[in-house]
Amino acid sequence: MANIERFEDLKAWKLARLLANRIYDFTVIGEFSRDFGLRDQMRKAAVSIVSNIAEGFERDGDKEFIQFLFVAKGSCGELRAQLYIARDRQYVTDTEFSELFGSALEVSRMISGLIKYLRQSKISGKKNKPTT
Repeated sequence: MANIERFEDLKAWKLARLLANRIYDFTVIGEFSRDFGLRDQMRKAAVSIVSNIAEGFERDGDKEFIQFLFVAKGSCGELRAQLYIARDRQYVTDTEFSELFGSALEVSRMISGLIKYLRQSKISGKKNKPTT
């Protein structure tokens, strides 16, 4: 497998980007679009996931990358909690909730995998680039 040289090559980043765009798609519809607090907070959480993966990757080393990955993972949890409120308010159907929640959970698991890889890597150097 080839080394990852850009954050855009990371599968977790690609899926987080798709998730952020899905959140934007859902938050422009009906009552959801007028619930400015929840709408904006969900968008911020989704964008935070994508942004923190990218920013951490561009930092000086694995230790900082891991810190940013933990922030991104926290934002995944925040987004999942907000999805419950969106479902409770009937802004999304149960099917839509399941799709979005599942995507957020998958991104969170991928981030956990990256953290584990970076912590266990025996490659020395400033930054270990994931090979997946």
